[in-house]
Amino acid sequence: MGRRPADGDRRRPPGGCARTRLTTTEGEGSDDAPALPARRRALAAGLALALAGSAALVAGPAAAEDDAPSLRARYHFTVPDHWMNDPQRPVVIDGVLHYYYLYNADYDANPRANFGTEWRLATSADGVAFADQGVAAPKGTNANYDLWSGSAVVDHAGTAGFGPGAVVMLVTQMDHPTAAQKLDASGQQAQFLWYSVDGGRTFRPDGDEPVIPGDGRRDFRDPKVVWDDERQRWVALIAERDRVSFYTSPDLHRWTRTGEYVNAGIGTIECPDLFRLRADDGTTHWVMGVSANGYATNEPATYAYWTGSFDGSTFVPDVAAPQWLDHGFDWYGAVTWEDPAAPLERRLAIAWMNNWDYAHGAPTWPRDGFTGTDSITREIRLARAGAGYSLLSAPVDALQDHATHTTALGDVRVDGFTELAYRGDAYEITTRISRQDADNVGFQLRRSADGSRHADAGLTRDYAYLNRAQTGRPDSWKVESRTPLDDADTVELRILVDRTTIEVFVGDGRYTHSSQVFAPSGDQGLALYTSGGPAVFRDLRITEFADLAHVPRASSRTSRATRGARGGRPPAPSPGSVRRRAICAGRRARAWPTRSPGRTPRPASSRRRPSRSTGTRCTS
Repeated sequence: MGRRPADGDRRRPPGGCARTRLTTTEGEGSDDAPALPARRRALAAGLALALAGSAALVAGPAAAEDDAPSLRARYHFTVPDHWMNDPQRPVVIDGVLHYYYLYNADYDANPRANFGTEWRLATSADGVAFADQGVAAPKGTNANYDLWSGSAVVDHAGTAGFGPGAVVMLVTQMDHPTAAQKLDASGQQAQFLWYSVDGGRTFRPDGDEPVIPGDGRRDFRDPKVVWDDERQRWVALIAERDRVSFYTSPDLHRWTRTGEYVNAGIGTIECPDLFRLRADDGTTHWVMGVSANGYATNEPATYAYWTGSFDGSTFVPDVAAPQWLDHGFDWYGAVTWEDPAAPLERRLAIAWMNNWDYAHGAPTWPRDGFTGTDSITREIRLARAGAGYSLLSAPVDALQDHATHTTALGDVRVDGFTELAYRGDAYEITTRISRQDADNVGFQLRRSADGSRHADAGLTRDYAYLNRAQTGRPDSWKVESRTPLDDADTVELRILVDRTTIEVFVGDGRYTHSSQVFAPSGDQGLALYTSGGPAVFRDLRITEFADLAHVPRASSRTSRATRGARGGRPPAPSPGSVRRRAICAGRRARAWPTRSPGRTPRPASSRRRPSRSTGTRCTS
């Protein structure tokens, strides 16, 4: 995906969830409530609540406005400055995750004056804490102006001719655009080859001519390259509005079109994906995913996927209708990559938490000078579900290595409304909700002192939901997302709250909700509610994390990747530097094993847990 928003049906959804206004507080007193960090406490002297044999806190008088007005996420990845959109699939080099994303240093919140994107790089030891490395593939370097989405691969065998271990990217650019086409991104889309011989830190174009020409196609972008181990060749998936085309190549230069998958019912298809996973029953399946728009059929506009078969030339789904990896409003342009410790058992995923309907309206731009926040990195697995298979999601395990404080409230019984004396704007909630007689049960998140503003995450008898209608949010009709619930008496919820985002993982993770919430900085309250009867929030925990706010290590225009690029191509680094480069983060924490065509992956039993992070940034 480049700078053009996806098409979509703007119809309003059915009316929001009808929930009873909750006004009562019930419970019994206690004096042994667990302490919270001072910056989070809002205790009323002498007030506490004993709940189901454990302790909880009852809110006192409204606390003063928070003293940290920044809206930058504490533990989610954010662009250091200006603009970010599509994630690019990371690659693992020398044990370190290299995460690229589309970046625009010329962004000024005016969509008509944004002069193109380039690839910026952040490195990570665990997929949670990132270190900025500046621009890796600068725009204006060749005749094709800016860089859109694509994918990078580590060419261990040197099939492309740039040497073993070179990092090669196939990326969408406009084919020799005119000055006018540069301004409105209307030039012919085509696929171009760029390469790096310094371990993925800096890229240069392999000439100005495309390796896969657009041949008049209006939408022809977002190539995703994978290695077909069975046939010993490269495969590229390219999004073409209502279809995904398949190409194969022996060397990343010469490509042959081999097939296509067509689906005209999910809007403009972007950012395709293809991988294999072993399900929980031991069977192995191909999965194809795309970013798409399902609003015309009352489905999400996130990541659609199908299980099916791949014969090396095209993909055939098991069933026509897609499943969706997220049902919120802000989980788009997602990329997945194999967990090197268990490449067939699980994958990792990250997405852009924004929506083209309101992409330029985030309050982080006027407040903090940036627009662009990603989801938490999640782990995905494949599991049997009825007659088919579904992907299950959970926050990556490494997130817990950045935990700084956990408040365990035990089992909390609520019959009506209970406000906790916890205040915060960045935390995780985990609980198992025993619904008992309740028709509706959930959390009021980012609650204002007077209770007039809050976002709600909860369960009815029929569905789970995330509702942002009663607090600051994007200017859109997209206020409540829903997913079906079975009739289980107990449902697990895991909720990640950060300064401008909420992510809800329901049950086993088959259904998730990820959406932006623009609550005022001072709205940091938390409450529990039920209607229709009582419910028990079992093993309720609130966890806080270290401040991992992603700030630049250097100006985007003076970073190592861009020095010298304004006058032409960046200087070619020495090929020998690929193996000599040592990145401190990868040496101190989790070692991501590499995998190449023909190389046996490291067994799952060798997976190392990362050490607890101190929040220290890695510099090179």
